[in-house]
Amino acid sequence: MAVGRCWRDVRVLPLLLLLPLAACAPPANETGAAYTRTGEIIAMGGGEGGPANACFSCHGLDGAGDGVSVPRLAGLDAGYLQKQMEDYAKDVRQDVVMREVARWLDDGDRRAVAQFYADMPSPPSRGPAGPPPDLYLNGRPARGVASCASCHGADGLGVGFGNPAIAGQPAAYTADQLHRWREAKRRNDPRGVMIDAVKGLTDAEIAQIAAWLERAPAAPPPDTAVASASVAASAAARPEASRGVRRPDR
Repeated sequence: MAVGRCWRDVRVLPLLLLLPLAACAPPANETGAAYTRTGEIIAMGGGEGGPANACFSCHGLDGAGDGVSVPRLAGLDAGYLQKQMEDYAKDVRQDVVMREVARWLDDGDRRAVAQFYADMPSPPSRGPAGPPPDLYLNGRPARGVASCASCHGADGLGVGFGNPAIAGQPAAYTADQLHRWREAKRRNDPRGVMIDAVKGLTDAEIAQIAAWLERAPAAPPPDTAVASASVAASAAARPEASRGVRRPDR
């Protein structure tokens, strides 16, 4: 009997040792989880940072920005938006307001709010934009100024992974960012590509590029052939009654 009781005590002992550890475990943050449950909630409420850090208060309910100094987020690449949030939180991309917003969010929160804005429709164009400036398309190789179009596309909608769309942004915002790149005040680009690309630009050239990009459409034009086929397919799929088919008299 003594041996059996001793064996039971040995089996119970590990469980007893775990009790203090369980008591020390922090409770689940149910309140915080409610504030960050979806990207939309984060955008509208600021996540755990509270309403003072709500994205919409600067970027608008439609994610289009303020048309002056605050950029549009709607329709931008989710990966690009998430990286900017991470850079703001780490103070790699320096901005007093955005650092405070981003530091309250963890990786999952940033991913969720970035996807929320990426899924928003791009705002309408302020155009007509006219043709891209030659400077934008071809740069000025003799002065070390790279072609913007080589990375951001002739339409400003980005080329491949990591090259964001820049069309449809407020001219003042774009000009400010280009000045920051040129003066190496913004340094969160891979391998310093942007700093090298724009260091030879003049103030007048920066203004010219920014003005054209502001009027350039923020989304590609619809494919009319695809759109027509979609309309035809939808019409064919509707029930006969909804298409107004007349039955012969009985």
